[in-house]
Amino acid sequence: MSSAAPLVFITGASSGIGQALAARFHRSGHRLALVARRAEEVARWAAEQGFDAASWAVYAADVRDVAAITAAGRACIAAQGLPDVVIANAGISVGIDTAVLADLEVMRATYETNNLGLAATFQPFVAPMRERRSGTLVGIASVAGIRGLPGHGAYSSSKAAVIAYCESLRGELRPFGVKVVTISPGYIDTPLTQGNRYSMPFLMSAAAFADRAHDAIRAGARYRVIPWQMAIVAKLMRALPNALFDRLLAGRPRKHRQDEA
Repeated sequence: MSSAAPLVFITGASSGIGQALAARFHRSGHRLALVARRAEEVARWAAEQGFDAASWAVYAADVRDVAAITAAGRACIAAQGLPDVVIANAGISVGIDTAVLADLEVMRATYETNNLGLAATFQPFVAPMRERRSGTLVGIASVAGIRGLPGHGAYSSSKAAVIAYCESLRGELRPFGVKVVTISPGYIDTPLTQGNRYSMPFLMSAAAFADRAHDAIRAGARYRVIPWQMAIVAKLMRALPNALFDRLLAGRPRKHRQDEA
Protein backbone atom coordinates (compact mmCIF):
# COMPACT_ATOMS: atom_id res chain seq x y z
CA MET A 1 0.00 0.00 0.00
CA SER A 2 1.34 3.40 -0.97
CA SER A 3 2.46 5.78 1.78
CA ALA A 4 0.16 8.29 0.08
CA ALA A 5 -2.88 6.18 1.02
CA PRO A 6 -5.15 7.78 3.64
CA LEU A 7 -4.36 6.94 7.27
CA VAL A 8 -6.80 6.10 10.08
CA PHE A 9 -5.83 6.09 13.76
CA ILE A 10 -8.01 3.82 15.94
CA THR A 11 -7.92 3.23 19.69
CA GLY A 12 -9.28 0.10 21.33
CA ALA A 13 -8.21 -1.89 18.29
CA SER A 14 -7.64 -5.24 19.99
CA SER A 15 -11.25 -6.47 19.76
CA GLY A 16 -14.89 -5.66 19.09
CA ILE A 17 -15.81 -2.44 17.34
CA GLY A 18 -12.22 -1.21 17.09
CA GLN A 19 -11.00 -4.32 15.34
CA ALA A 20 -14.01 -4.37 13.00
CA LEU A 21 -13.41 -0.72 12.09
CA ALA A 22 -9.75 -1.46 11.38
CA ALA A 23 -10.67 -4.26 8.99
CA ARG A 24 -13.29 -2.12 7.24
CA PHE A 25 -11.04 0.88 6.76
CA HIS A 26 -8.23 -1.34 5.49
CA ARG A 27 -10.60 -2.75 2.87
CA SER A 28 -11.33 0.79 1.69
CA GLY A 29 -7.64 1.45 1.10
CA HIS A 30 -6.59 3.08 4.38
CA ARG A 31 -3.32 2.55 6.16
CA LEU A 32 -3.82 1.69 9.82
CA ALA A 33 -2.43 3.15 13.03
CA LEU A 34 -3.79 0.87 15.73
CA VAL A 35 -3.66 1.55 19.46
CA ALA A 36 -4.29 -0.89 22.28
CA ARG A 37 -2.93 -1.95 25.64
CA ARG A 38 -2.37 -5.43 24.19
CA ALA A 39 -0.24 -4.38 21.24
CA GLU A 40 1.09 -7.89 20.60
CA GLU A 41 -2.45 -9.22 20.09
CA VAL A 42 -3.23 -6.47 17.59
CA ALA A 43 -0.02 -7.09 15.66
CA ARG A 44 -0.75 -10.82 15.57
CA TRP A 45 -4.30 -10.17 14.34
CA ALA A 46 -3.13 -7.81 11.57
CA ALA A 47 -0.56 -10.36 10.41
CA GLU A 48 -3.20 -13.12 10.42
CA GLN A 49 -5.41 -10.96 8.18
CA GLY A 50 -2.63 -10.92 5.61
CA PHE A 51 -2.31 -7.14 5.71
CA ASP A 52 0.80 -5.82 3.97
CA ALA A 53 3.30 -4.99 6.70
CA ALA A 54 3.77 -1.52 5.22
CA SER A 55 0.07 -0.75 5.64
CA TRP A 56 -0.19 -0.87 9.42
CA ALA A 57 1.55 -0.05 12.66
CA VAL A 58 0.65 -0.71 16.28
CA TYR A 59 1.18 1.61 19.24
CA ALA A 60 0.95 0.33 22.81
CA ALA A 61 -0.94 2.70 25.10
CA ASP A 62 -3.69 2.80 27.70
CA VAL A 63 -5.96 5.75 26.99
CA ARG A 64 -6.27 6.35 30.75
CA ASP A 65 -2.58 7.26 30.72
CA VAL A 66 -2.59 10.74 29.18
CA ALA A 67 1.17 10.78 28.68
CA ALA A 68 1.10 7.39 26.94
CA ILE A 69 -1.82 8.01 24.58
CA THR A 70 -0.68 11.49 23.56
CA ALA A 71 2.82 10.09 22.97
CA ALA A 72 1.28 7.39 20.76
CA GLY A 73 -0.40 10.09 18.69
CA ARG A 74 2.84 11.98 18.25
CA ALA A 75 4.66 8.76 17.37
CA CYS A 76 2.05 8.04 14.71
CA ILE A 77 2.56 11.47 13.14
CA ALA A 78 6.34 11.00 13.15
CA ALA A 79 6.27 7.47 11.72
CA GLN A 80 3.24 7.42 9.42
CA GLY A 81 2.17 11.02 8.96
CA LEU A 82 -0.83 13.01 10.11
CA PRO A 83 -3.95 10.80 9.96
CA ASP A 84 -6.94 11.65 7.82
CA VAL A 85 -9.29 10.05 10.37
CA VAL A 86 -8.87 9.57 14.13
CA ILE A 87 -11.37 7.27 15.86
CA ALA A 88 -11.49 7.44 19.66
CA ASN A 89 -13.12 4.07 20.18
CA ALA A 90 -11.56 2.71 23.40
CA GLY A 91 -14.15 2.46 26.14
CA ILE A 92 -15.40 0.40 29.06
CA SER A 93 -18.88 -0.45 30.30
CA VAL A 94 -19.32 -1.69 33.87
CA GLY A 95 -22.39 -1.48 36.08
CA ILE A 96 -22.21 0.43 39.33
CA ASP A 97 -24.16 0.77 42.57
CA THR A 98 -23.56 4.13 44.21
CA ALA A 99 -24.22 2.53 47.61
CA VAL A 100 -21.03 0.47 47.19
CA LEU A 101 -17.94 2.53 48.02
CA ALA A 102 -15.66 0.52 45.72
CA ASP A 103 -17.87 1.34 42.74
CA LEU A 104 -16.78 4.97 42.91
CA GLU A 105 -13.40 3.77 41.65
CA VAL A 106 -15.20 1.99 38.80
CA MET A 107 -16.85 5.31 37.98
CA ARG A 108 -13.47 7.05 38.03
CA ALA A 109 -12.01 4.44 35.67
CA THR A 110 -15.01 4.79 33.34
CA TYR A 111 -14.63 8.55 33.08
CA GLU A 112 -10.86 8.34 32.70
CA THR A 113 -11.29 5.87 29.82
CA ASN A 114 -14.42 7.08 28.06
CA ASN A 115 -13.96 10.84 28.48
CA LEU A 116 -10.43 11.92 29.39
CA GLY A 117 -9.07 9.12 27.20
CA LEU A 118 -11.14 10.32 24.25
CA ALA A 119 -9.94 13.91 24.60
CA ALA A 120 -6.34 12.76 25.05
CA THR A 121 -6.66 10.64 21.91
CA PHE A 122 -7.65 13.70 19.89
CA GLN A 123 -5.18 16.12 21.49
CA PRO A 124 -2.03 15.47 19.40
CA PHE A 125 -3.98 15.81 16.16
CA VAL A 126 -6.08 18.94 16.72
CA ALA A 127 -3.43 21.62 16.07
CA PRO A 128 -1.85 19.95 13.00
CA MET A 129 -5.28 19.21 11.50
CA ARG A 130 -6.28 22.84 12.02
CA GLU A 131 -3.08 23.92 10.32
CA ARG A 132 -3.67 21.51 7.43
CA ARG A 133 -7.34 22.53 7.40
CA SER A 134 -8.60 19.01 6.98
CA GLY A 135 -9.19 15.82 8.93
CA THR A 136 -11.94 13.96 10.78
CA LEU A 137 -12.14 13.23 14.51
CA VAL A 138 -14.62 10.51 15.46
CA GLY A 139 -16.00 9.95 18.96
CA ILE A 140 -17.73 6.65 19.71
CA ALA A 141 -20.62 7.43 22.05
CA SER A 142 -23.66 5.22 22.74
CA VAL A 143 -27.44 5.25 22.70
CA ALA A 144 -27.05 4.69 26.46
CA GLY A 145 -25.84 8.28 26.65
CA ILE A 146 -29.24 9.65 25.62
CA ARG A 147 -31.07 8.75 28.85
CA GLY A 148 -29.73 7.38 32.12
CA LEU A 149 -30.33 3.63 32.48
CA PRO A 150 -30.57 1.81 35.84
CA GLY A 151 -27.21 0.37 36.86
CA HIS A 152 -25.50 2.31 34.09
CA GLY A 153 -24.85 5.50 36.02
CA ALA A 154 -21.17 5.62 35.10
CA TYR A 155 -21.53 4.42 31.51
CA SER A 156 -24.62 6.44 30.57
CA SER A 157 -23.22 9.66 32.03
CA SER A 158 -19.83 9.09 30.38
CA LYS A 159 -21.40 8.60 26.97
CA ALA A 160 -23.68 11.62 27.43
CA ALA A 161 -20.47 13.55 28.04
CA VAL A 162 -18.96 12.14 24.84
CA ILE A 163 -21.93 13.43 22.85
CA ALA A 164 -21.72 16.91 24.41
CA TYR A 165 -17.92 17.08 24.16
CA CYS A 166 -17.89 16.14 20.49
CA GLU A 167 -20.63 18.67 19.80
CA SER A 168 -18.52 21.37 21.44
CA LEU A 169 -15.41 20.30 19.54
CA ARG A 170 -17.34 20.27 16.26
CA GLY A 171 -18.22 23.92 16.71
CA GLU A 172 -14.62 24.81 17.56
CA LEU A 173 -13.06 23.04 14.57
CA ARG A 174 -15.60 23.69 11.83
CA PRO A 175 -14.00 27.05 10.82
CA PHE A 176 -10.73 25.19 10.20
CA GLY A 177 -12.17 22.53 7.89
CA VAL A 178 -11.82 19.76 10.49
CA LYS A 179 -14.87 17.52 10.91
CA VAL A 180 -16.05 15.97 14.17
CA VAL A 181 -18.31 12.93 13.85
CA THR A 182 -20.23 11.38 16.74
CA ILE A 183 -21.28 7.75 16.32
CA SER A 184 -23.76 6.32 18.84
CA PRO A 185 -23.98 2.54 18.58
CA GLY A 186 -27.00 0.65 19.79
CA TYR A 187 -26.45 -2.95 20.89
CA ILE A 188 -23.42 -4.38 19.09
CA ASP A 189 -22.30 -7.98 19.58
CA THR A 190 -18.92 -7.48 21.28
CA PRO A 191 -17.23 -8.67 24.48
CA LEU A 192 -18.69 -5.57 26.20
CA THR A 193 -22.28 -6.67 25.56
CA GLN A 194 -22.08 -10.47 25.58
CA GLY A 195 -22.53 -10.66 29.36
CA ASN A 196 -25.59 -8.40 29.49
CA ARG A 197 -28.54 -9.92 31.31
CA TYR A 198 -31.28 -7.93 29.62
CA SER A 199 -32.80 -7.91 26.15
CA MET A 200 -30.82 -6.14 23.44
CA PRO A 201 -33.16 -5.14 20.59
CA PHE A 202 -31.75 -4.82 17.08
CA LEU A 203 -28.48 -6.49 18.11
CA MET A 204 -25.94 -6.00 15.31
CA SER A 205 -22.66 -7.71 14.52
CA ALA A 206 -19.48 -5.67 14.88
CA ALA A 207 -18.73 -6.11 11.17
CA ALA A 208 -22.16 -4.80 10.12
CA PHE A 209 -21.74 -1.85 12.49
CA ALA A 210 -18.31 -1.10 11.04
CA ASP A 211 -19.74 -0.99 7.51
CA ARG A 212 -22.32 1.61 8.49
CA ALA A 213 -19.94 3.61 10.67
CA HIS A 214 -17.36 3.69 7.86
CA ASP A 215 -19.96 5.10 5.48
CA ALA A 216 -21.13 7.71 8.00
CA ILE A 217 -17.54 8.83 8.67
CA ARG A 218 -16.68 9.02 4.98
CA ALA A 219 -19.86 11.06 4.41
CA GLY A 220 -18.88 13.48 7.17
CA ALA A 221 -22.05 12.90 9.18
CA ARG A 222 -22.18 15.07 12.28
CA TYR A 223 -24.10 12.56 14.40
CA ARG A 224 -25.27 9.06 13.56
CA VAL A 225 -27.05 6.35 15.56
CA ILE A 226 -26.36 2.80 14.32
CA PRO A 227 -28.44 0.75 13.59
CA TRP A 228 -31.12 3.07 12.24
CA GLN A 229 -33.84 1.33 14.26
CA MET A 230 -32.10 2.47 17.45
CA ALA A 231 -32.19 6.03 16.14
CA ILE A 232 -35.99 5.82 16.30
CA VAL A 233 -35.81 4.29 19.78
CA ALA A 234 -33.42 7.08 20.82
CA LYS A 235 -35.81 9.79 19.63
CA LEU A 236 -38.68 8.15 21.50
CA MET A 237 -36.57 7.84 24.66
CA ARG A 238 -35.61 11.50 24.46
CA ALA A 239 -39.26 12.54 24.02
CA LEU A 240 -40.71 10.46 26.86
CA PRO A 241 -41.87 12.41 29.93
CA ASN A 242 -39.76 11.58 32.97
CA ALA A 243 -42.61 9.89 34.84
CA LEU A 244 -43.35 7.53 31.94
CA PHE A 245 -39.66 6.83 31.34
CA ASP A 246 -39.20 5.92 35.02
CA ARG A 247 -42.16 3.52 34.94
CA LEU A 248 -40.95 1.80 31.80
CA LEU A 249 -37.47 1.25 33.27
CA ALA A 250 -38.67 0.10 36.70
CA GLY A 251 -37.44 -3.40 37.46
CA ARG A 252 -35.19 -3.59 34.40
CA PRO A 253 -32.22 -5.90 35.05
CA ARG A 254 -29.09 -3.93 35.89
CA LYS A 255 -25.74 -4.28 34.19
CA HIS A 256 -23.25 -6.54 35.96
CA ARG A 257 -21.05 -4.78 38.48
CA GLN A 258 -17.31 -5.40 38.47
CA ASP A 259 -17.38 -8.00 41.27
CA GLU A 260 -20.34 -9.92 39.83
CA ALA A 261 -20.03 -12.95 37.56
